[in-house]
Amino acid sequence: MELNLMVAGFGGQGVMMIGKLLSQATCDSTDYNVTFYPSYGAQQRGGTANCYVVISDREVGSPKPNIVDQLIVMNDVSMVKFRTNVQSGGIIFTNSSLVKSGAERDDVAVVPIPVTEMAMELGSLKVLNIVMLGAYIGYTGLIDENLVLDCILRLLGKKPEFIELNKKAFAMGLDAGKKVKAA
Repeated sequence: MELNLMVAGFGGQGVMMIGKLLSQATCDSTDYNVTFYPSYGAQQRGGTANCYVVISDREVGSPKPNIVDQLIVMNDVSMVKFRTNVQSGGIIFTNSSLVKSGAERDDVAVVPIPVTEMAMELGSLKVLNIVMLGAYIGYTGLIDENLVLDCILRLLGKKPEFIELNKKAFAMGLDAGKKVKAA
């Protein structure tokens, strides 16, 4: 088994944190080999940002695959730029609040989650990445949701004022991902 995932968006959307949390939770809870490969644009906030996560039951040959099984896109620019990098039969998870371009192909599944709107409903755009991570886990079931939440709280628990907000954001995303999967 090998899963290649790319997470892409603008700097400041928490793209790298999605990849880090998913990588760490997988390392903590499974025997899989995991790589996390970040790629930053020229600017921190507002510039492009993407990362690759490879999860495998074998040694990982390349931490930056050319073709991925799954893609999480947080903005329209990333959808247009990376939608062709998803293999046939793959899945594209979109922040449908900002991604208006379609996949423009019928050989991939598209999972639209309005994470920006959901984060605004919670009162903070700072958790839109946690909402998306929850939606991803809710849809894929890749890792036990409680283990991912434990990892979120451990890595992001240094700011106590965000603990409850992160819990709510993750739960909201989980629910959204499960609902889309069931539909």
